[in-house]
Amino acid sequence: MSTRSALIPAAEALALSALITPTEHGIASRVLAKNGGGTVTLFAFDAGELLSEHSTPFDALVFVLEGTFILTIGGVPVEAGAGTVVRMPADVPHAVEAVGPSRMLLSMLRERTA
Repeated sequence: MSTRSALIPAAEALALSALITPTEHGIASRVLAKNGGGTVTLFAFDAGELLSEHSTPFDALVFVLEGTFILTIGGVPVEAGAGTVVRMPADVPHAVEAVGPSRMLLSMLRERTA
């Protein structure tokens, strides 16, 4: 059985830029949706901010909305600019660094069990 949680209102067009307030010298995040199938989280990074190397048991998609990120996936750096999408595979170490002030949408894809 999956749980559903609506974290933004339904049937309403929302400006992504209005849903998060960037943090000077930091990283801001806001979960927009979450259920048994995964999560969708909006991030705003200040220039030079990073998430250190880690791994997750699920695939994730990074949709770059503004700016540029260097995603290091399995030791391979990938430069991703606005309008691009990058898949980070499950169980592969990855890190995220913002080249300048940047925003991304992260979709974590969880497998459903029967």
